[in-house]
Amino acid sequence: MTLQVAVALDDQSFAAQDWVAAVERADDARLDFVTFDDRFGRQGPDAVLVASRVAPVTRHVGLVPVATTTHTEPFHLSTALATLDWVSQGRAGWQVRVSSDPAEAALLGLRAPLGFDDLFTEAADAVEVVRRLWDSWEDDAIIADVATGRFIDRDKLHYIDFTGEHFTVKGPSIVPRPPQGQPVIAALTHQARVWERLDVDVYFVTPADVDSAAKIVRQLPAEKKVFADIVAFLDADQETAIRRRGATTSDAAVFAGTAAQLADLIAGWEPSGIAGIRLRPGDHSDLTAITRDLVPVLRDRGLFEPATTTTLRERLGLPVAVNRYSPEAANA
Repeated sequence: MTLQVAVALDDQSFAAQDWVAAVERADDARLDFVTFDDRFGRQGPDAVLVASRVAPVTRHVGLVPVATTTHTEPFHLSTALATLDWVSQGRAGWQVRVSSDPAEAALLGLRAPLGFDDLFTEAADAVEVVRRLWDSWEDDAIIADVATGRFIDRDKLHYIDFTGEHFTVKGPSIVPRPPQGQPVIAALTHQARVWERLDVDVYFVTPADVDSAAKIVRQLPAEKKVFADIVAFLDADQETAIRRRGATTSDAAVFAGTAAQLADLIAGWEPSGIAGIRLRPGDHSDLTAITRDLVPVLRDRGLFEPATTTTLRERLGLPVAVNRYSPEAANA
């Protein structure tokens, strides 16, 4: 069994070329996807906009920006992410994040921070609203009939009529259904009370070893994809990597060593049942080392094989997203 490999990008640069260069490296290495970090209090460009910028210059790699549900309207999230899926021709995803930071709340001045339960209730509702809005156009809603002057079949646009504790959304969306139907939704989770509240397609987890990774996988439904996070400092010799790592701490396991040694670690974690690894480069040079040095080792050992499928859903082995408002869904 081969694993899927992703890379987490976190940069404060406002230079578009810096992002293009980084994602092109991941694309050339045929990594499965990259994630773009973001939060309200972070200096740097908007992650969804960055993903949209690099989409036209890449052809393979999936693009999964962080977008925070707290203080954000789900209608706006749905349209931005649907647009990303169109621009990338079906390679879009979304990493859900919540914010409990009072400083971030103060930036918007809308309300005080919510507690844990309310944050994730709101996030779960936001995910549901976004999913419904993506389905609010049936796949063949656009008819573009010049003879009759009809562009859209109005019978194939649907009001989602969502009413929850934190917002009410009627719809339909202003963007046609994305090419994937449902772009891939992911979340970083450290504990059961998070994944029990957020029903997403991909969970990023932070195990310390193969046993803890296996324990997490056993607690999640079999159809969910689990990616283990590893912070990676890679060098030609382990001593240099350890020196660069210094006193780095993280929620995820921190590795310092050679590409071959990291491949050994990944091979040791493969029996846990994880779908893949998301590597967090220790610094900018480590992204180059991952794509130039680690990927060939993983391929030689049969641990990683670049996908030939086009969309991110297909690449991750997720089922076809049937539109909930279609006749097929109604008859299921």
